[in-house]
Amino acid sequence: MDGLPVMRGAASYWVLRAVAATVLLGAAASCSSGTAGGTASPASATASATPIPAGPVTAEISQFRDNYSKHIIDIQPTNTTGHGRTVLGPELTSPLFSAPIIGSARTGGIELPPGQPKSLPAPLPAPDCGNPAGPGATSGAAGDAHVSLRLATPEGAVPVPAMAQATDPFGVLARNNSELCLAREASAVATIGLDPELEVAADGQTAVVRLLLQPRAAGAGELVIDRIEETTLLAEASQAPWPRSVTVRAGGAPAQVRLGIRPSRCDPHAVAEDKVGTLLPLQVRVAGREGIVKIDAGSQLRARIYDFVTKACGRQ
Repeated sequence: MDGLPVMRGAASYWVLRAVAATVLLGAAASCSSGTAGGTASPASATASATPIPAGPVTAEISQFRDNYSKHIIDIQPTNTTGHGRTVLGPELTSPLFSAPIIGSARTGGIELPPGQPKSLPAPLPAPDCGNPAGPGATSGAAGDAHVSLRLATPEGAVPVPAMAQATDPFGVLARNNSELCLAREASAVATIGLDPELEVAADGQTAVVRLLLQPRAAGAGELVIDRIEETTLLAEASQAPWPRSVTVRAGGAPAQVRLGIRPSRCDPHAVAEDKVGTLLPLQVRVAGREGIVKIDAGSQLRARIYDFVTKACGRQ
């Protein structure tokens, strides 16, 4: 399936916020300069002391909001020449992940019109948790990341992949590594989920969701949920404050935490444009790590929450 054209204007706000790396791939330039197969100097988030030579295609690594919970990033190549090029498959390697990150590409490649970026989804492999990287880390702190990109020539031949060093000025790779490693440590202590049922109050203005905590039968680990954060769709019901400092220990008894909710917004686009409003963020500490673990509501509870928010807002 062809890559998706990148949205411009207001719709691209969240894409631009998520841009994680800009890579200049000198497939043609490298061959003429004798540096094919080499690595370019890292580009800074502001200005680079050693500019990377411009090549026929540039690529950015980004992440759309609706892919946060799925841990899918996007490799976005842009054709900088005056004629069409064909991308035969981008591949990103980073020491933060245990295997290459492969961008989708159909048989025969993806056509890139001049100046038009396309978005190629790339699911993240398992993280390498040996070198923790904080959410704000850049490529300099998180380790070198490289992108290789195969381009078809007009004659149809496939050149040796050009490779360039990638920067990560917005910390997308580091953030995903941190989230995945934190989730791995948390799941070693307990399984955390949301009950698919939703208890709606008689007046329809509030409801209760239940956070389910199922400790592992074996082990001695401990998980602390410092706080539960609101989402773009759900806010804490004032009459039922959300608990803080909830400790879960491996080998302990199952428990559930009742969370009173209300709509956090009632504009016409609240539900229609929701991407992450049913991902419940838990601020946790476990095994020397701390950060946000997002609990997905799942399809059944998500539908019930959307229905609740729509009806509650309609009664206001």
